[in-house]
Amino acid sequence: MPAANTPQMLVNEIRDYCSAHADPVQAQKWSRYFREGYDGWGLLDAKNPLWHGKQAEWLEKYRDIGLQGLLKAGELLFASGKYEEGALAIRFISKHRDEIDRRVFAGLSKWFEAGIGNWAHTDTLCGEVIAPLLQSGRLSLAELAPWRGSSWKYQRRAVPVAMLGLLKRDEDVKLLLDFLHPLMADRERVVQQGLGWFLREAWKKDPEPVEAFLLEYRDSAPRLIFQYATEKMTPAARARFRRAKAR
Repeated sequence: MPAANTPQMLVNEIRDYCSAHADPVQAQKWSRYFREGYDGWGLLDAKNPLWHGKQAEWLEKYRDIGLQGLLKAGELLFASGKYEEGALAIRFISKHRDEIDRRVFAGLSKWFEAGIGNWAHTDTLCGEVIAPLLQSGRLSLAELAPWRGSSWKYQRRAVPVAMLGLLKRDEDVKLLLDFLHPLMADRERVVQQGLGWFLREAWKKDPEPVEAFLLEYRDSAPRLIFQYATEKMTPAARARFRRAKAR
């Protein structure tokens, strides 16, 4: 009887393929999009078999490892730092999104500690997995609450980015803003950008509570948050949120 498949076997097969088809020249071209640094195999071309034939082949071959196995494989893939490996982990898990509940969600948290280290992986994981789960009600803000105090900056960024999904529901924007108070003093640029992005989109939906929220933090929160949050406002409206001059 053949040995059962394991997450490590899947990871090994992915790495063997990527190593055999690596293109360092293409990898260098993609590095300009990543302020924090980029390490890749050079296989980001959408036509590469990695994203179509191979992905489907691996999902079928290793379907017996189940959702928990894919979560573990994700930890191992992100640990390498190679961009394509993390991207595949997200694609695999997105195919099982409807199986993710509060109990399983903790497994995704481990991916940040394992090695999620750029905005693209963070935002894709949020957009394809976490935001839809929040929007559908399979997850609630209670599951995201511990992420606000994470040691990992991209996990903190994931909070407002994932919450974009809640703006598509009939949610009380003020309650969503209240949830973000702990992040308004965050010193990391990538977190500030994520917050500003959420606030800009929330403002489009319901300007009044967002403007009140911004005025509350006008003289204390990092300016980058305001740069993003007020981007769609008129110059006159943006002027209201300039930091008061010291006397």
